[in-house]
Amino acid sequence: MNQESVLLFTRNGMGDAPADLQKMLAFKFLNLTLQSGDLPAKILFYAGGVHLACTGSGVLEVLREMEARGVELILCQTCLNYLGLADQVQVGTVGGMGDILEALQKAGKVISL
Repeated sequence: MNQESVLLFTRNGMGDAPADLQKMLAFKFLNLTLQSGDLPAKILFYAGGVHLACTGSGVLEVLREMEARGVELILCQTCLNYLGLADQVQVGTVGGMGDILEALQKAGKVISL
């Protein structure tokens, strides 16, 4: 596990592409990261990124396995409330922007996806 790396998801997928492609890319990236064994210390989700950890997401199983292997998943509570998703969280820990800020400040490397 790479204790200094933090992944940051700010949308419901990866890149500026059609929604289905964004979701496919996120699945492939997370699945390949899991298979590589070089896991980040944390994955942060805010804005549309919180969708990835909620009911109906195509990456839930990968995220559950990452969490089981020690990756800390932090979701923005303000974002969940704003998007009406607070009761749909399936994986990770709901935190505040302070938790996200702390993780970013302490990270040796942040990868924004």
